[in-house]
Amino acid sequence: MALYRFKSRETGDLVMLQPHGQRILEILVKDPQVPGIIRPVEMASAVQALREAAQAEEAEHQRRVQEAEARGEVPPDFDISLRLRSAPFIEMLQRCERAEVDVVWGV
Repeated sequence: MALYRFKSRETGDLVMLQPHGQRILEILVKDPQVPGIIRPVEMASAVQALREAAQAEEAEHQRRVQEAEARGEVPPDFDISLRLRSAPFIEMLQRCERAEVDVVWGV
């Protein structure tokens, strides 16, 4: 399985499996198929986008659980949440924003 390796001069590398790194990049409206960069001026909005996506995912999970319970079915089991998967990336973005350094991948 492919990996994404996010790098910066402020933090250690952050490695994610391809599906999870790709999802994060898609939330950030970055092309996951090519090398890229997130500049410090983009980082606050990137953090906000990830948090909003995590909230939307949690609301969808809650809706699906409630629907299953209303039908008398066993509630669905979900994979690790976006909130947990994105936490290290959000921390990386926040540290890099404070240090005014870029985050890159695919280079």
